[in-house]
Amino acid sequence: MTAFDELPAAVDPAANPHLRGLFEPQRAEVDAERLVVEGELPAALRGSYLRNGPNMRFDPIGSYLYPIDGDAMVHRIELDGGAAHYRNAFVRTPALVAEESAGRALWPGIMTPYRPGPELVGDALAYSDRDLPDINVVRHGGRLLALAESAPPFRLDPADLRTVCKETFDGRLPAGLTAHPKVDPATGEMFSFCYSFEPPYLTWTAIGRDGVPTRAATPVDGLDAPVMIHDMALTATYLVVPVCPLVFDIAAAMTGGSVLQWRPEAGARIALIPRDGSPVRWCSDEAFWMWHTANAYDAGDGTVVLDYVQWDHPGIVTGAEEPTASTLVRAVLDPATGLMTRTEVARAGMEFPRIDDRLIGRPHRQVATVGESPGADLVGGDADLLRWYDLDTGAGVSWGDEALSFGEPVHLPTEDGEHYWGAIVTERRDRTGWFYVFDGEEPAAGPRARVRLPHRVPAGLHGAWLPGE
Repeated sequence: MTAFDELPAAVDPAANPHLRGLFEPQRAEVDAERLVVEGELPAALRGSYLRNGPNMRFDPIGSYLYPIDGDAMVHRIELDGGAAHYRNAFVRTPALVAEESAGRALWPGIMTPYRPGPELVGDALAYSDRDLPDINVVRHGGRLLALAESAPPFRLDPADLRTVCKETFDGRLPAGLTAHPKVDPATGEMFSFCYSFEPPYLTWTAIGRDGVPTRAATPVDGLDAPVMIHDMALTATYLVVPVCPLVFDIAAAMTGGSVLQWRPEAGARIALIPRDGSPVRWCSDEAFWMWHTANAYDAGDGTVVLDYVQWDHPGIVTGAEEPTASTLVRAVLDPATGLMTRTEVARAGMEFPRIDDRLIGRPHRQVATVGESPGADLVGGDADLLRWYDLDTGAGVSWGDEALSFGEPVHLPTEDGEHYWGAIVTERRDRTGWFYVFDGEEPAAGPRARVRLPHRVPAGLHGAWLPGE
């Protein structure tokens, strides 16, 4: 029997914490106006918060590895003049359309070496991998894009979130983008990387303000194996791409091992990729793992400052237990010497660091994260508080409640110069969904307003604030 001969068995949601409770998939698609608002939404806060995340349309088969597996569902919370409107929709990839026609899952999780044959999905999709644009969402160059992990994104209709097509930018970027491209607010350009199982293992690209690629996928020299890279940062001069030693091992996967192997003996490296196309500079240090950057910028002495959340190892994606603590780190990268100096800013359970996106690539003061209170025993991907750090003073504040689960924070600026923070929040007791708005200068005072959502938004992953146009 080959790996393609038999449809895998269903995954038992009761045995997987990322398929139940706060993470249970939401199958309903809703369009709800005039949501209930408690408190007062700032009238000048006009725009939409969009959040993407893994959300299985049907119960999964074979395996389910959060946060990598899952169909994409995009949620939109539109704020205008103190009122709120919610809409959500699945990203209907070809695989999802085929499964909806069949009324069941046909593709397994990525850890299961099975792909459906033509008798189930037709010749066009036979033995293909499913698209997974379930990680992030971005608006750029007139396109609203649901982003995958180093693969082509899917374009959505901004009016109703309807899936339009797989986006390859007129065939110029067929391999796709990272889930975390960065847009330079000064130039309007979007920069991205893409990793691959085959040489070249890492490429980078630039897309102009108008959405037209200005640099084709350009190889990054210096890699001799495929590695997983989730996020990047941007400065006025460089793309900053962390290359931690999480290596893809296809041979191990085919013999029952993990497709991702953690190899700390190789150390960690940071690629400083000049935006002008000149040679890549590498900085190196002892091994660590990084899911997400907060921001980076060029210092006046020629070095690069990078803020990020650091872990000792990547945890569950390699079959290991999650690390017990994370650290907000400021690293100074010297492209002239290749040295990397790391300083701990704060040690606590945290992830999803965010800044005011208008400061991407420039010096920033405030970093917000989700967090876990001391002594809490939460499933990976859950959080019971929000933390804010002032990097000028080193001070940190938090606001939380053990009865609540918090999603990734996002900065909410207004045209009149005010600023706020927003986050999707779920009440643990009855799974009621909310969108909380915090004051930007005194977030620890608690929410100044909260919007009652028509249903729960499953926990994780990433989103973006899109100011009204």
